[in-house]
Amino acid sequence: MLHRYSAIQREGQGFRSYQNKNVENYSTAVNMPSKHFWIDPVMRAVIQRVEYAGVSVNGGIIGEIGPGLLLYLGVAKNDDEKDARLLSDKAVNLRIFEDRKGKMNRSLLDISGDILVISQFTLLADCRKGRRPSFIDACDPLKASALYDRFIELLKEKIRRVAAGKFQAQMIVTSANDGPVTLILDTKKSSR
Repeated sequence: MLHRYSAIQREGQGFRSYQNKNVENYSTAVNMPSKHFWIDPVMRAVIQRVEYAGVSVNGGIIGEIGPGLLLYLGVAKNDDEKDARLLSDKAVNLRIFEDRKGKMNRSLLDISGDILVISQFTLLADCRKGRRPSFIDACDPLKASALYDRFIELLKEKIRRVAAGKFQAQMIVTSANDGPVTLILDTKKSSR
């Protein structure tokens, strides 16, 4: 029996999935060159539409915003500036704010909203095995810090007010989620 999260190539038979169904071109079916069933680690963000968000470190507020987006950012080990550029552009252009008719039709740019970015390597956790999350897909702190800073710089080129948490700090994040609207973005899905 095959492991649930992998597929084995058999000569002349193509790939066989964990459900024991033949799939002739497995890598095309899941759009991956790998024969593994899981997705390669990618930059990931959880975005919340908020009325207010703030972050404090050691009891002092280091960033706060009014209406806009609260964005938790996880940097994966293979990420680069292209991923930061793609995800920052997607975040500010997502039409998730309501227009006059009450439809989600306006972006952060359209409403001149603010954004608060929080570094969150736990978004890259792998919880498939055991009970303790694995963080092997998260980027090393030195590179992740540089990409986190670059992500913020890219946002500052487009948004009037960008606030940020402190990389690798123990933070308290508060927010008033509007809607609620919470979305998950990653660079693999954003490239479509």
